[in-house]
Amino acid sequence: MNGGEALVDTLLALGVDTGFTVPGESFLTVIEALRVKRDSFRLLSTRHEGGAAFAAEAYGKLSGRPAAVFVSRGPGATNAAIGIHTARQSSTPLLLFIGHVRTRSKGREAFQEIDHHAMFAPVAKAVMEPGSATDIQTITRQAVRESMAGRPGPVVVVLPRDITEARVDEAVPIVAVDSNRHPAPAESIRAALDAVTTARFPIIIAGEMVSQERAGKLLVEFAAKLAAPVVSAYRQMDVFPNEHPAYAGHLEINRADFQRDAFARADLVLAVGTRLDGITTEDYSLLRSDQKLVHLYPDAKVLEGAAADVTIHSDVGSALTSLNRELDGFPEERAAWRDELHAAYLNLSSITTGEAHGAVDLSAVVQIISETAGEEAVVLTDGGSFARWVHRYYRFSAPRRFAGPVSGAMGYAVPGAIGAALAVPDAPIIAFVGDGGFMMTGQELSTAAQERLNIVVIVCDNQAHGSILHAQWQQYADGSDYATRIASPDFVAVARAYGVPGWRVEHSADFAAALQAAMASDGPALLHLITDQRDIVPGRPEDDVV
Repeated sequence: MNGGEALVDTLLALGVDTGFTVPGESFLTVIEALRVKRDSFRLLSTRHEGGAAFAAEAYGKLSGRPAAVFVSRGPGATNAAIGIHTARQSSTPLLLFIGHVRTRSKGREAFQEIDHHAMFAPVAKAVMEPGSATDIQTITRQAVRESMAGRPGPVVVVLPRDITEARVDEAVPIVAVDSNRHPAPAESIRAALDAVTTARFPIIIAGEMVSQERAGKLLVEFAAKLAAPVVSAYRQMDVFPNEHPAYAGHLEINRADFQRDAFARADLVLAVGTRLDGITTEDYSLLRSDQKLVHLYPDAKVLEGAAADVTIHSDVGSALTSLNRELDGFPEERAAWRDELHAAYLNLSSITTGEAHGAVDLSAVVQIISETAGEEAVVLTDGGSFARWVHRYYRFSAPRRFAGPVSGAMGYAVPGAIGAALAVPDAPIIAFVGDGGFMMTGQELSTAAQERLNIVVIVCDNQAHGSILHAQWQQYADGSDYATRIASPDFVAVARAYGVPGWRVEHSADFAAALQAAMASDGPALLHLITDQRDIVPGRPEDDVV
């Protein structure tokens, strides 16, 4: 057995059976081992390493398990870096294996050589490298474990070519990855109980770890016992059922007025499974010094950064189980406040006709998708302000039904839909992408066509980098736009060139029939929506700040 075979055998033994690659000669033994095990391990060859990493990120987010990405050194690794950064900011398990130069060539600026440790250290959860072929199994097991332990994240493994080609004389026994769980400390639970029982108006911010740990039912019970409103962290709309009477909406880049009022009134904030990222907290200005903060998260470094009054270094499920066991009853005034906020959310997320300037109203598009695709659909959004139409109007009823880049990376949605189709194979997959984002990674449609994956890609085409154009209008007045207008191709023709059927939609009334035809396709399909540059965001764009 050589090092490449040892790597693949270890991944399979640990339950990692899905991967994405742009092949390279620096890891040929790995590719050959994957070919031999192709009945057990599904490998997709993407058109770009960034697409491979985005696909793996969506797969990990929706399945809770890491996918493997195999790329070559230097250019291949740098291309994949955008997906690693996205996985880190989204707390998503992912494994990146980089075929590197031979050991004797390291440190000599060999062909395509870079220092992958230095490069990925700031954006990966860990960077590892076996010292010999016999280390590969141990390092692979450590990488799988680290990617899922505590706060999940991307782990990079550097594989010098000679190490993957060398013989492994003695196979290391493959031990299953332990759960590495963090039970809730009793003293932290007591402190949290003191905080919630003395608070008049607590509010919960629910984040990514609720979905990662499948702790949604525990959070619903917790919110019900507290009679507290729940808001979802940025791009985490599916962590809590949106129709539940406790749900008070999504913390978008800009707060709704009723959410601002809620946080102004709240005397206790409970951050449950969220790292309290910059957008969720409005660049760390959301919380007041006179508010108490209880922060529940499985990563000590994240907890240190938030400086909460009460920290619970624990798995979300463990802590919520302990808290629910002790809680009973709630003040009536708190329930009335909660219900008022939920009513305000329902009003904000209700479809109103005539809101859009253009002939294609994205709120109507979202409504039609919700009615047609059903609750089991998985929806993805790309980076860009157009995604806010989905964020506002689509109501999610279950976790792991949404994927979007918390990092704001453009180009995520099309390859992300490929990962989603592998993670949730029986669900309708709907991916929203702007014209700018599609031009970055839209070639992955050919990957989806080759694999016959049933995904529907919706291109929202306003021939502009909308977020930036909107910011230029706000900061420098109309007519100040520069470098933000882009000429779009005929996206239907592009799709057909990839062997993918497409439909052009110029009016909202034509969307339902086009969607039904796209969903009935055997394989991927594309819908090209012509949108108005004035419809960059829903609501009152003149009051909106990017």
